[in-house]
Amino acid sequence: MIILAVDYGDVRTGIAVCDKTELLASPVTVINETDREALIKKIADIATERKAERIVVGLPVNMDGSHGARAEACEVLAKDLTELCGIETVMRDERLTTVSAHHALNATNTRGKKRKAVVDAVSAVMILQDYIDYRRLNGLS
Repeated sequence: MIILAVDYGDVRTGIAVCDKTELLASPVTVINETDREALIKKIADIATERKAERIVVGLPVNMDGSHGARAEACEVLAKDLTELCGIETVMRDERLTTVSAHHALNATNTRGKKRKAVVDAVSAVMILQDYIDYRRLNGLS
């Protein structure tokens, strides 16, 4: 199944995708968009273009497991995406993915403007890879 992942941000939103085999998540792009409706349309367009069968949206759960305003905004985004493009959307805990993305970029010595441009896509890759690994380990793929 082709799955698209979204790391939703107020300014930059990372997008990643996996192929039908659900083996490996790859970065697609970072969307620089502050208008929520325009962002949803752009994500839906990418999902259609990539023939996504499911969309995974990162859920920024607090470290204590509670859901704050940001988590609620992500849940609304997921609902709106499903309504717009008709693709099932699931939420995935994204705790520490941005930290992990920064560690990965440190390992490749990615710095400055280039780092800022890709960190959200790398976070989306981590959300998606976690999801496809979960599916494989639980016999869901």
